[in-house]
Amino acid sequence: MKIALLVAYFVLLVAIGFWCRRKAASVDGFVLGGRSVGPWLTAFAYGTSYFSAVVFVGYAGQFGWRYGVSATWAGLGNAVIGSLLAWAVLGRRTRIMTQHLDSATMPDFFAKRFGSPALKLAASAIVFVFLIPYTASLYNGLSRLFVMAFGIDYAWCIVLMSVLTAIYVIAGGYLATAINDFIQGVVMLFGIAAIIVAVLSSKGGLAAAMDGLARVPGPELVPGAGPSPGVFSSFLGPDPLNLLFVVILTSLGTWGLPQMVQKFYAIKDEGSIKKGTLISTVFATVVAGGCYFLGGFGRLFAGEIGVTPAGTPAGGFDAVVPKMLETAISPDGALMALVVVLVLSASMSTLSSLVMTSSSTLTIDFIRGTVVKDMKPKSQVLCMRVLLVVFIAVSGAIALVQYKSTSPIAFIAQMMGVSWGAMAGSFLAPFLYALYSRRVTKASVWACFAFAVCLTVSNVFWWKPELWPGTTMNPIHAGAIAMLAGLVIVPVVSLFTPKPRRDLVDGAFACYDKTTLVRQSTALGAETIK
Repeated sequence: MKIALLVAYFVLLVAIGFWCRRKAASVDGFVLGGRSVGPWLTAFAYGTSYFSAVVFVGYAGQFGWRYGVSATWAGLGNAVIGSLLAWAVLGRRTRIMTQHLDSATMPDFFAKRFGSPALKLAASAIVFVFLIPYTASLYNGLSRLFVMAFGIDYAWCIVLMSVLTAIYVIAGGYLATAINDFIQGVVMLFGIAAIIVAVLSSKGGLAAAMDGLARVPGPELVPGAGPSPGVFSSFLGPDPLNLLFVVILTSLGTWGLPQMVQKFYAIKDEGSIKKGTLISTVFATVVAGGCYFLGGFGRLFAGEIGVTPAGTPAGGFDAVVPKMLETAISPDGALMALVVVLVLSASMSTLSSLVMTSSSTLTIDFIRGTVVKDMKPKSQVLCMRVLLVVFIAVSGAIALVQYKSTSPIAFIAQMMGVSWGAMAGSFLAPFLYALYSRRVTKASVWACFAFAVCLTVSNVFWWKPELWPGTTMNPIHAGAIAMLAGLVIVPVVSLFTPKPRRDLVDGAFACYDKTTLVRQSTALGAETIK
């Protein structure tokens, strides 16, 4: 059953890729689907790019183990901050200004908004370098489920996922990705719900599972008071402050990630933004909230997982969710087949978004006009397709190396933290302020780029706890701090640096002053009622 379902799923993905081939002939069609993608496809593309095997396997396992059911706050934060507010604050203005500036990527937006080709090159370098660890983490999460379900070697999991994703993305571009994301999103919605029911049922139901979790001894919260039973089933869990950092990184981060923001570039019309906001929020609530809620019961399976003397899972945090599923679900049943397709869907949808972002960024923002001065549209599309293959191959090779690594960022959550922290920390504040404020300066954008990259990279390679006794600074902390600091750095630096060129600012903001005729049902006229 598992094999038959996978084969049918693979055939469908490839068929959609070739069906969309005609609309992927131009640069605009390949990268943005002709800016004509409706609310359902856009919302599901946003959600499936947001939530991957990194969340389902890595984050749910690690933070569920550490914080219990209070980890669900991360999922709710993803829904409210990462989806609802992101669409409300960024969606409409992003669509209007990027079309006005004729920019298809975030680096290209910075170049045209601030009149700086150098900003475009720097932003494209950040995108390419820091998307690699995130992409490698997708393979890691998928491999653990495939090894559990099929006993397939990890290397073959990477090859299978890489080849299939490359085929349908290269053939159909963004539109094929969006349609497949919709199908993958439906699988994720039903799959998460079914898995939660199965796992809780294996422990006697929700009430019994919560009771069992309440009996698990927690960490010593007050010196000398001993373990704290009930803390893993409590409202805020054992460590609310560190949980807050997780919420910030995983929720606010979407505001500055190119692969997420670029979804707004392709929205069809005003109505699509309103519908997409609602659909995206509901999707995030079910998928993200469900993943973290599920991971919160990981300690009930401590006997099967094994616990080290330090109190961590014997197989690492990435082994928590796979072991929960292996224990609660029959390996040969229909539900396990659904689990495999779910995780494959989550991974491939995010991978396709990442490779599209990376290849389009390198082609449009770096090669075109810099390496090749006069690059024709057909050559650009060909170049993007070639770079898709290169990017998938490089990230797959890194995933193989990372699998056997003992480095401090070996866990999925840490790999994602480095990627999200560097990119969102660099881009979030400059992009947000550039959409709303005329006063943002080029220097403030450079300052934000430098601070975020330096903080996240130095944290990985040079942070030493002995230099700061009693403190911790992992990639998640560094990423959250980089994002919040950027919101302060940009306005402060803008106050003390030369004002931007008036013609650039007026030209960019002219898009908001255009007069557009709409139907009476959409907007009331100026008539007064007597």
